Amino acid sequence: MKPRFAIAIHGGAGAILKSQIAPEQEARYRQALAQAVEKGYAILERGGSSLDAVQAVVETLEDDSLFNAGKGAVFNSDGKIELDAAIMDGATLRAGAVAALRHVKNPIRLARAVMEKSEHVLLIGDGAERFAKERGIELVDESYFFTEARWQALQKAKARESLTEKEKHGTVGAVALDQFGNLAAATSTGGMTNKKFGRIGDSPIIGAGTYADNETCAVSATGHGEYFIRAVVAHDIAALMRYKRLSLQEAAEEVVMRKLVKLGGVGGVIAIDRHGNIAMPFNSDGMYRASKVEGGKTFVAIYKDEK
Repeated sequence: MKPRFAIAIHGGAGAILKSQIAPEQEARYRQALAQAVEKGYAILERGGSSLDAVQAVVETLEDDSLFNAGKGAVFNSDGKIELDAAIMDGATLRAGAVAALRHVKNPIRLARAVMEKSEHVLLIGDGAERFAKERGIELVDESYFFTEARWQALQKAKARESLTEKEKHGTVGAVALDQFGNLAAATSTGGMTNKKFGRIGDSPIIGAGTYADNETCAVSATGHGEYFIRAVVAHDIAALMRYKRLSLQEAAEEVVMRKLVKLGGVGGVIAIDRHGNIAMPFNSDGMYRASKVEGGKTFVAIYKDEK
């Protein structure tokens, strides 16, 4: 039987090696991923929408300093934090995105407001934060986002010391299918350590880092954003399904494991189709990920060899 609902989430991809993560740190990541995916699954199980589920998951991860989104985001070259996020509704193709935020506690909440409460898709910087104020969305002082680990990563980058992929960049995201057959995707990020001020990655670019269409699939990407933008990764997966009739797994692997690799792009995606099938390919050493389908067990993984 096909599942009526399912969810998949990620917390970033890159050179994530077991030898570089302390056991207690790994346990924290696994627990955080499990709790987040369970939260989204519970919403779907009680008949909630895929949009509500992906937003709830992403907000949970934005609030967790383990991940490069919201609290715990990385610093740019000016020593500032600039946050990006997007959400998309597969039933209507409506989308909302925000970029270069400095004071919005949960960027994904503002992205949802842009989608539902404005005539626009993408708002950035001061204008986006004015809109947040108008909508009563929580703003915080920039100090809220500060974490010592991310600050030290910036100092290493400034000194041109090598950073791990975990220190360089990361993203959080979720995709879901609800009991009404609707798909949704959401993505949120702090971008790349030491990025140029004003740099925007793929996460808030609809069709690059975030995409959802009930006819095909929902996708949230993570990795080196410039490559994901150039390859229009999320939409390309949907297009391969629509026009070449590839399965979700085939389409996702074609884009992530071949097209992106050829360009030199490192990262991965989580994707779900209208039948509840899930694909989570990545061409890096690891990707923080979790999933759960109706009636199934919670799956949580970090490294390449975990199935």
